[in-house]
Formats: sequence, structure tokens, C-alpha cells
Amino acid sequence: MTPTGLYVPLITPYTERGAVAADVLAALAHQVLDAGAAGLVALGTTGEPDTLDDAERRVVIDVVASVCRDRRAPLLVGAHTVEALRGLAGRPEVAAALCLVPPFLRPGEAGVLAHFARLATASPVPLVVYHVPYRTGQPLSAGALRRLAELPGVAGIKYAAGGIDAETVAFLADVPPDFAVLGGDDALVSPLLALGAHGGILASAHLATAEFAALVAAWLAGDVARARPLGHRLAGLSAALFAEPNPSVVKAVLHAQGRIPKPDVRPPLLPAGPETTARALRYVDETVAMSA
Repeated sequence: MTPTGLYVPLITPYTERGAVAADVLAALAHQVLDAGAAGLVALGTTGEPDTLDDAERRVVIDVVASVCRDRRAPLLVGAHTVEALRGLAGRPEVAAALCLVPPFLRPGEAGVLAHFARLATASPVPLVVYHVPYRTGQPLSAGALRRLAELPGVAGIKYAAGGIDAETVAFLADVPPDFAVLGGDDALVSPLLALGAHGGILASAHLATAEFAALVAAWLAGDVARARPLGHRLAGLSAALFAEPNPSVVKAVLHAQGRIPKPDVRPPLLPAGPETTARALRYVDETVAMSA
């Protein structure tokens, strides 16, 4: 599969007692699909997967897989080890696994390529590489990204380089066929799409989902007059939603809208402050109003 369009990496909502709110998660999944998302991501960074126990992670995958099965929507699941990948076997709803470039170790480009070759050989589903060098500490050149794209079993990349530099431009100028580039820096997704990206994996698209879907569609159709001003507005919204560590502000806004029971995040994250939340709510309201 070649993932294209808008994917929403779902938060993990909690009940009043702090458990995973399965029914609320299912409702959120349906809401963003109704609003134009092409697919969903379970257990991405936005879902706080490292704070969930094994049983909670299974609940999240079961719930989101059920929605994707009913809606015939593709599902990506965060899985970074051979063991986690093998656990996706027998789940036909899972179109691909979202796999992080090895963090902290900085194994070098050759090490990254060897790592993903090994994962792809063991995985029952295609891989989407998550490239976020300002978190992992491992930069990758355009040439390395191209070699990564040529590995059997690697279907795409979540590209979150933290900016648009010469390597970004060189890579997007010559992307291998049938390989998807999905923007992962929410505030930069519009220029990435303008350069040739195929979609985005965007936490901000929990809010103003229809507008983010319209942005992706406009750039893919070459409708610059529609895409450029919309992209500027959504970049401002994304900046407001990422003013504190993700997904704190997204959860605070969803709670303020009555869409989740609590705005809570689990340690080491802290809840978003009231001023940040109020500012983000204003951006959401203004963005939706201007698109109406």
C-alpha cells in the first residue's frame, strides 16, 4: 500500500478514573473520518503509547481497528521492534506500521538502513519510517532517504525534519515511485505538500479536520489559490496546538469542546495551561469560521 492523504494520529482519551475511554476513542475515530481523514494512526506519539500498559495498547488497537474495518479506512500502528511488528499479524485492518528511526544511539545512515531492512524482513505489514531527527538525534541525507525508500517492504515516510532545507528539497525532487512522503511537522505540512509530499500525519487535524483534508486535496490537485491561504491559517492553528508538548493542548481543546471526558495526559507530560488552551480554542474557531 502507498499511504496518501490525511492521517490523524489519535490521542488516547481517558475516563474519569484514568482508564482508556474506549467508546470515546471510537467516537473520535469516526468523527475525523467523517470530516475527511483518509486514515488513522493508533499508538503514534500523540497517543502516549509509552505510558500505556500492554493491555491498554491492545484496547487502543482493537478499538481503532474495528472502526477502520467498518469504515474501510487504512490504519497505521506505531510499532518499533520486531516483537511489536509480529504482534500485528492477523490484523487485516493494519495497512502499515509506523516505525521510528532508532533514537538516541545515532547509528549512522548505514545503521539506519540495516535496521529497517531487518524490521521489514520480519514485519507482516509494510513499514512507514518515522523520521524526526530533532528527537532521535539521527539526521539522514537525501541519498539515505532515497535508499531507505528502495528497501523492500518500506512503503513511505513520516517526514518531520523540523524545517525545509536543501536535503528536503533534493529528496522531494526525486522521490522513488510508489513511495509516500507524509508530512509530520504540522505547521510545515503546506510547504511540504507544495514540494510534492503525498499527505500528512497531523495531530492538529483532531481539530479543523475538514480544513486539513481540504489543504491536502488542494495541493494534490494543484489548486494553489485555495491551498496557500488555507495553509497559512492552519500553520497558525498548529503552532497554537503545539505551544506546549503534544498532545497536551490538543487534549485540552478536545475536552473544552466536550469531545473527551478529561484533558489529562500521563506523566511526564503535564496538562496544558488555561491561557494556551484559550488561545488554541480561538484559533480553532477562527479557522473553521473562515472556511465556512
